[in-house]
Amino acid sequence: MTSRQMVLGMQFSGGYGAEPGAWRLPGANLNSYTDMDQFVRYAQAAERGKVQLLFIADTPVLDMDLDHQAPHHMIDPMLLLTVLARETERIGLVTTASTTFSEPYNLARQFKALDVISHGRAGWNAVTTSDPAAAANFGATIPPRAEKYERAHEVIQIVQALWGSWEKDALLLDVENKRYADMDKIQPVNLQGKHVASRGPLPIPPSEQGQPVIFQAGGGSYGLEIAGRYASGVYANPYTVEDARAQREALRDAAKRAGRDPDEVKMLAGFMPTIAASRQAALERRRFLDEVVDLHQRVRYLGAMIGLPLGPDRLDEPLTAEQLADAVPSPHDPRSARALEVARQGWTLRDVIAHGVIDYHPVVAGTATDVADHMQEWFEAGACDGFSIALDGFHDGFDAFSDQVVPILQERGLFHEDYEGSTLRDHLGAPEQYGLDPRVTKPARS
Repeated sequence: MTSRQMVLGMQFSGGYGAEPGAWRLPGANLNSYTDMDQFVRYAQAAERGKVQLLFIADTPVLDMDLDHQAPHHMIDPMLLLTVLARETERIGLVTTASTTFSEPYNLARQFKALDVISHGRAGWNAVTTSDPAAAANFGATIPPRAEKYERAHEVIQIVQALWGSWEKDALLLDVENKRYADMDKIQPVNLQGKHVASRGPLPIPPSEQGQPVIFQAGGGSYGLEIAGRYASGVYANPYTVEDARAQREALRDAAKRAGRDPDEVKMLAGFMPTIAASRQAALERRRFLDEVVDLHQRVRYLGAMIGLPLGPDRLDEPLTAEQLADAVPSPHDPRSARALEVARQGWTLRDVIAHGVIDYHPVVAGTATDVADHMQEWFEAGACDGFSIALDGFHDGFDAFSDQVVPILQERGLFHEDYEGSTLRDHLGAPEQYGLDPRVTKPARS
């Protein structure tokens, strides 16, 4: 048993699952992309498992070929989370919104409204935009990296100031004295930065948690500074325990430099489980999911990862002894060592790929115990504070995780038995904050 316990977030990607072929899984609702009742069922399943939050990653662009794959992003994250706010009671609701192409007043208003509607369960994943195709949808181009992050700091500060533009006791609702609110406690923020500005105030009172929680998912030194100064949750993409430990330590150091307690910032490591009755059944499921992807291209990519010229002609054969002797994992791709390890077990190239060695998060394809074992290993090694879980398919994946994996984690003392409070800040152990954090933030120039 351990007193330290995991924070778990479940990712929503598109309407079907994290894998491109999830829409074809037997039993999947083919209308899931637009069927809000389906999302409600998934969210309620996650809440049944006491998962702390749902997370919607978003890039405002159609970035995939729809001939064989479903859209990767939601029809609209804020509208979906508003639906879920009315159909759930405790689970946190977090989504991405760009600081690069969004105005701070719009961001502040939308997320504060979601926070009030959900009774204090909203979170904002504040990120910059790097995709030129997404920029084109706003009639713009991607600004230089330093400029993007300079603007990001201004946007976040102004949003937080707007969130605090009502004092906590400004709303009176005094019928006898005919006073709805105290206007002396509802004030403009009047912030002007180099890139953005806002007068304020918002027309929205505080929620039960005061204001939404900020998350961050960017990498590099610029993203680390944003996370250290403002975020209570950070989405990370490490592929090994060692890399995860290093990322978590860098994050904690960034929080210290900003004047914060590093325990306030929770790093959630990305993880892609496939849960089945056996490892063989899980591998067969992943083979099916791979039927819509270009395996010829993936074989060539696998070859680049392990230093071999591989083609599609031997997709259903394992590597030869001579090839294995010549194979070397690429020092530029942290997934390469795992790819070569699986190849050395004698699997065909099709099955090596089905093990998820090219996926963007670590993959475990196996039983609920296999999945829990991976999570326990990383968590107890200090590699993360929890996980951001990308289920391969939603229609049965949410139930499998909540009903099979969660009880194992609870039995091992790694995950809570019930929610400790009613707000997202309660779930994360995040400190109370209303408006700007006086420890770390100087307002934009006024």
